[in-house]
Amino acid sequence: MATEHLTETNFEGAIANCVTLVDFFATWCGPCKMLSPIVEEIAAESDGSFSVYKVDIDEAGDIAMDFGIMSVPTLIVFKNGEEAERMIGVQPKSAILDAVKKHVG
Repeated sequence: MATEHLTETNFEGAIANCVTLVDFFATWCGPCKMLSPIVEEIAAESDGSFSVYKVDIDEAGDIAMDFGIMSVPTLIVFKNGEEAERMIGVQPKSAILDAVKKHVG
């Protein structure tokens, strides 16, 4: 199952009341293409304690601007709508999971 893409209309609601990993990416970005399967794998393995979404910075530029996304890929962990952690560039699966899981619970 593909990870849901967020837009300006559904972004706030998606991150509001839980721990959420958001992958800010661009379709033209090589490193983003390298990271995408890792993010999809994390989403598929999620036990429901957190959510995983993607934001295409070219389609949702306002969201990217609001969070000061200067380079992609950027991963942000949100907890109850607030930014809890940020990772820039391709990250190993273990590092991403560690960042998410320390905010769960």
